[in-house]
Amino acid sequence: MGNYRFLEHTADVMFEVNGKSLKEIFENAALATFEVQVDLKKVKRKVKKKIKLKNKDIGLLLFEFLEELIYLKDAKYLVFSKFKVSIKENLLGKRSQKGEFKLEANAEGEKIDPKRHELKTDVKAPTFHNFFLKKIKNNWKARVLLDI
Repeated sequence: MGNYRFLEHTADVMFEVNGKSLKEIFENAALATFEVQVDLKKVKRKVKKKIKLKNKDIGLLLFEFLEELIYLKDAKYLVFSKFKVSIKENLLGKRSQKGEFKLEANAEGEKIDPKRHELKTDVKAPTFHNFFLKKIKNNWKARVLLDI
């Protein structure tokens, strides 16, 4: 599936994601967040949800994206197994000043079905403890700690 690995942690779930692009990082982080909660192979792609977010900080944008996905699970009883993410940076002014990152994502999944979905660990939220998103040479890396 995605390019992520789970790390040992005492009370919560921590994972790192790697990617050649921000798109890959966001998609892999979303997959890891749902893999903690449900067997992704059993989640059919019946429902499509469009997510639009923006933030001046790319790390906060990732954090808010994961928060939104967890909200959709809690409020709408949706679990997702496929993500398609697009991230664009709007620059301000003529001198390439940092602007605002805009995310558009399509999440595909379905309503939770207790007969087919064996629910694993319930994720409450991402946390800022040990959280990072950074570019290392030509790749990106992120670490996320999920409160369970």
